[in-house]
Amino acid sequence: MQILLAADAGVSDKAIEASVQTSGSTIYRTKKRFVEISLEAALSEEPRPGAARKLSGKDEVQLVALACSDPPEGCTRWTLTLLANALLEVVEHESISRETIRRRLDDNDLKPWQKKMWCIAKIDGEYIARMEDLLDLYAEPHDPKRPVVCFDESPIQLIGEVRVPIVQKPGKRYRYDSEYKRNGTANLFVTVDANRSWRKVKVTDRRANEDFAVCMRDLVDGDYPDTHRVRVVMDNLSTHTASALYQTFPAAEARRILRRLEFHYTPRHASWLNMAEIEIGVMRRPCLDRRIDNRNLLESEVQAWERRRTNSGAQIRWMVSIDQAREKMAKSYPTPRSTTQNLGDGYTSPSYISLWWFEYFKYSLYISTKRSF
Repeated sequence: MQILLAADAGVSDKAIEASVQTSGSTIYRTKKRFVEISLEAALSEEPRPGAARKLSGKDEVQLVALACSDPPEGCTRWTLTLLANALLEVVEHESISRETIRRRLDDNDLKPWQKKMWCIAKIDGEYIARMEDLLDLYAEPHDPKRPVVCFDESPIQLIGEVRVPIVQKPGKRYRYDSEYKRNGTANLFVTVDANRSWRKVKVTDRRANEDFAVCMRDLVDGDYPDTHRVRVVMDNLSTHTASALYQTFPAAEARRILRRLEFHYTPRHASWLNMAEIEIGVMRRPCLDRRIDNRNLLESEVQAWERRRTNSGAQIRWMVSIDQAREKMAKSYPTPRSTTQNLGDGYTSPSYISLWWFEYFKYSLYISTKRSF
């Protein structure tokens, strides 16, 4: 009706297409049916070719409920065949094809055979306090005397080849055998400056208290010798404590190092707040996504990657502020005790961060580089 009224008023087809949000072919067919047949024909569609949909709206609701429920005993996930057989038990159909199930699931954006591992954090007062502390820290202007450094570690397996790979040539890809040889493990300590293009990757055999303590000593004495205090952002690993330095060095030496360090911890299950975690992700694909069979080769490769990335001027550009976090996570913030009524002393209202919020932060972080690796 809107198309016909607009056409009668002399509105062009382009204007009708924009105002009614339809296609030009629909406008043409509507006007043609009105002129050649009748008003009723123009206002109603002709029967579409092909068979009618097999599953009614009620059947589709039951299918969605099945797909979102637990699979039968002995099965790890729903398959199209399992869903078709289970749906036949609750609807009046003799048979349902796998393609019908697939299309109806696709209409509802469901893929029950797929799973995604995610880190779902519990948000309470401690989570908010640590998050805002780090966001405030990242928002500060760069102070050369009080730099912000992010620290993290990543394990890696040393894997060797059993058979010599076949190098690539025109028309043939690089090929390697599925069998491999384990040569132990190593650990990567990754340190990255939050405000300039600098990072350091150190290879160790493990990540014990002594290794962490040595990294902190090297940080203040070797990497930042002229600073008043180095502010270190890190996660809640059991070795990331001041006691690790006392277990490694004499008390006077441990206290000297700690006087120049200021630890800032990420909330639990919130590794996205640590820039070193992002840097590890940047390093893995171009540098570590292959088989490396010994520690010497690993050290030379990560050092080459480190020099190239630092010389390129690449650094992490943090895009999330406290105001953005408060706006997006308003419903997830805990309720202050002063506004909590009819609840006993010591009550804390926990809330759980939704997955879309992690996706928001994931795409809000922009890694600027001057060249690709």
